[in-house]
Parts: sequence; C-alpha cells; structure tokens
Amino acid sequence: MSGFPTRTAGYLRFLAWVLAVTAVVALIGYLPTRRLAGDGALPALFAGCVIGVLASALGGVPVALSQGKPPAKRLPAVMGAMLLRLAAAVVLGSAAALSGRFPQNPLLLWITISYVVLLIVDTRYAVGGLGNNAERVKKSEEVKRG
Repeated sequence: MSGFPTRTAGYLRFLAWVLAVTAVVALIGYLPTRRLAGDGALPALFAGCVIGVLASALGGVPVALSQGKPPAKRLPAVMGAMLLRLAAAVVLGSAAALSGRFPQNPLLLWITISYVVLLIVDTRYAVGGLGNNAERVKKSEEVKRG
C-alpha cells in the first residue's frame, strides 16, 4: 500500500471504515428487524445499508480530491461532499422506495440509520483530512522560511 498516493490510501482507509461500521450496524440491526418486521424486512435492512455505503463513498470523493490543498480551498470541497452525499442518499433511497421491492418503513428507517451512523465516519474523514493538511501546510511554510 506504500505505493499509493496519500489521498488514495486515505480514501481506501475511509472506505474500509465505512464498510466495517456498516457491517456492525447491519449485524446489530438484524435480529431486531427480523423480530419486529419479519423476514421480509431483511432485504430492506441490507438495501438501506448499501445506500448509506454508496452515499458515503460518493461523498468522500471530493474530500479525497481536495487533499494537498490549503484548508481554505478545501472547505468548498467538504461542503460539496456533504451535499453530494445527501443527494445520493435521496436519489438512491427514492429509487429503492419507489421500486416496490422493499417494505417502505424498514427501508426508510435503515437508510436513515445508516446515513446518520456513517455521517460520523464521513465527518471524521473530512475533518481529519483538514487537520492533517493544515499540519503539512504549516510544516512546508516552516521549511520555506529556513
């Protein structure tokens, strides 16, 4: 993995966290969903989690592409990432809900749960990247000064 550029490695690490957190959420939600809504709601659980993963993955792209830039120039990318993530969740969620393949209430519940839980991972990725970048910019300025 050392051959990857920093932003690619960071994005892959972010995706690994997204998948790990989603797996934990799905495992925790499996039995309650099955008990409260029946076996027919389990595909809605998985679809809601997949929608959350796809939205997070898409929202992480602008953050990854903005790495290496000064924090002031990264802020619009982070804001755009939030909007892109929300738009992806709404579009994919609407498509899944209108398809009629999933029970609507469990689907919308699991889209919401996965969105909110993965928002924590997304925020840590965006803010962590800003902090690391700020440190790199500061060090490079110190090197330039002498």
